[in-house]
Amino acid sequence: MTERQAQILAAIVEQYAEVASPVGSLMLAKLFGVSSATIRAEMVRLEEMGFIAQPHTSAGRVPTDRGYRFYVNQMTQSQESYPAKVDRSARAIDTLVAQAGRPDLAIRQAVDSLVELTHNVGLATIGEQLYLSGFGRLFTQPEFMVGNAVQEVARLLDNLEPWLRETAPHEPLNVYIGRENPIGKASECSLIIGRFRSPYSDHSYIGILGPTRQNYRQVMRLVQHTGHTLEAIL
Repeated sequence: MTERQAQILAAIVEQYAEVASPVGSLMLAKLFGVSSATIRAEMVRLEEMGFIAQPHTSAGRVPTDRGYRFYVNQMTQSQESYPAKVDRSARAIDTLVAQAGRPDLAIRQAVDSLVELTHNVGLATIGEQLYLSGFGRLFTQPEFMVGNAVQEVARLLDNLEPWLRETAPHEPLNVYIGRENPIGKASECSLIIGRFRSPYSDHSYIGILGPTRQNYRQVMRLVQHTGHTLEAIL
């Protein structure tokens, strides 16, 4: 993939996350200062490589799971997902979790904070205890208005705790996109989850479950920051 193709893919991912509509060549042409024909040619190449797709009812393009994976990998390699600077959202999480008092309340506050900031389902697990919140936010997303996506999400959540016990992701931040999920493969969801150290369990996790159409830069940063916050407080 050329540098310009990578930039165009990133722009499609970020624009689609914001507006939930397929991204057309006209908007991208203005963004990159080139002709629409040049953008269309690059989009054709990206589609041939499997990074974007064209919905039947639109002239625009949307990212595929492979496109999202490339985008996330690029961010991870450049270490952009968790910058040193702490913004207002991260500070709000710090304050709310610190004020919670008891460990169980701190975890609930961390989950609720992620729900409010990302509009996804927030989740945390410490040992056998699973905390979930935010279903109302998730199911208002346009991806879950049609088809059997809600049933697939429910299937993923029903099996989440045993899967975490069996798989035990070891990275501070783990991202499973769409069909990369070992369960609920047809849910069109991304699971962004981090492991954090806790005196209460060797298997402590915090994260979100949301559509693949996601502001990955923000959500990955907030999930990782929340894990660090819980480590410090617990």
